[in-house]
Amino acid sequence: MKSVTLLLALVGIIISAGFANATEVRITRDLKSVDYTFRGKTYTIQRTQDPNATIPEFYTKTARECPPFCVEPAEVAPGVRTVAELELLDFLQNYVSKGKGFLIDARTPDYYQQSTIPGAINLPYSLFVPGADNVFFEPVMQMLGGKKDATGEWTFTNTADLLLFCNGPWCEQSSTAIHNLLAINYPAEKLHWYRGGMQDWVSMGFNTEVPAN
Repeated sequence: MKSVTLLLALVGIIISAGFANATEVRITRDLKSVDYTFRGKTYTIQRTQDPNATIPEFYTKTARECPPFCVEPAEVAPGVRTVAELELLDFLQNYVSKGKGFLIDARTPDYYQQSTIPGAINLPYSLFVPGADNVFFEPVMQMLGGKKDATGEWTFTNTADLLLFCNGPWCEQSSTAIHNLLAINYPAEKLHWYRGGMQDWVSMGFNTEVPAN
């Protein structure tokens, strides 16, 4: 009888341990979190461990008027790489941390100030629209490594890689920014697009941050 009781207790411990391991929310089987640095600050990306966590209410809405909230294609433009979460994490470590690229939140500031991917910088899509009424356009292009030649055309050499995102597959803000960059000769191979945006990011349980004012 004692041996049966001991056996049952042992089975209980094994089952409990199994459930404890099963409830750990990792990014992949071999990856629990990702650290990267930007502007001297270290950011940690991980998924929530709260079993009661749910998608923020804003992202639960499915009936969004189109236009402007139309479904975006899988490929935003020829030569521009569409990425998912794991590729975004790789970009943070191998481009942002090494000073070779930027994670760009292309949404308008009202969205950005609510929450964003940790370490993303806000360059709203409207900044990428050329025109006399956009006084920020040329300074932003110069910041990204652009120069105007004698004919007034923009050229980009040794420029940074950019990974842009917005609210999700129904948001056109990041894709608009990409098309405007391509129109002024920004190299397509230097552009990356996280189509899933914040919609997919929070759906996966990844952490976000509220930017400091």
